[in-house]
Amino acid sequence: MTSLPAATSATRNSRPQTVLTVLRREELSPHMVRIIVGGDGFSSYTNNAFEDRYVKIAFPQPGVAYDEPLDLWKVRETMPREQWPYTRTYTVRWVDAAARELAIDFVVHGDEGLAGPWAATALPGDTIIFTGPGGGYNPDPAADWYLFAGDEAALPAIAAAIESLPEDALGKAYLEVDNEADIQAVAAPAGVELNWLQRRGTPAGSSELLIDAVRNGEWLNGRVHVFAHGERGYMKALRDVFFVQRGLERSQVSLSGYWAKGRVEDDFQAEKQLPIGKI
Repeated sequence: MTSLPAATSATRNSRPQTVLTVLRREELSPHMVRIIVGGDGFSSYTNNAFEDRYVKIAFPQPGVAYDEPLDLWKVRETMPREQWPYTRTYTVRWVDAAARELAIDFVVHGDEGLAGPWAATALPGDTIIFTGPGGGYNPDPAADWYLFAGDEAALPAIAAAIESLPEDALGKAYLEVDNEADIQAVAAPAGVELNWLQRRGTPAGSSELLIDAVRNGEWLNGRVHVFAHGERGYMKALRDVFFVQRGLERSQVSLSGYWAKGRVEDDFQAEKQLPIGKI
């Protein structure tokens, strides 16, 4: 791996470190694994009120000696950047404060990447270290209806947001997955229609399914609140749908590129600061 670990503007105070223990692993679909974590470290986890809350998981580099216990902020203060642990950003699917547990869903594509292979083989007792949570989205209670759009990377955040809606909510969700085996149960209100878009072998980030579905889909009456997250190219195309085709105001849309085809997260996060990465 040749990319530099991603830089950060966060601090020890704004994104405190949490160390949790893997309690169990659930196979949600052929391409998604849920890891439930908890343990003594849960007392140091400070939840937030956002439905798209996320954490940045640390993956120490092989061959680099770190002091134990690992303190990510101390590492960033005392070691050169090329030796920092790599970080990967993941949505917290749910938090059960009473049980002192939280769940994180991982997209798995064989041996590809850092986080997916780790999640595919994680065992009870394994340790996970992350900073956060961050976040910034909640469904607008004043909206007349809600529109959700995303690929697998955004599915945990979209599902969490849909499940937070009131029972009488109206909306449409466009969810891109590989095939029918990747369809998951989402506890949606009766008035929120789930549209599962199946690529059927087309690589993620290479399909027009999501873009076409949103562009040509039924548009309900009233003021909409949009949550569209996923691959960067998808989001750039959907930006035109929302702001040019539909004439929405910026306040009506939460739009974010979670990843970019052909880029590891460290490179992608760096590019997001450049004109090429702006959505």
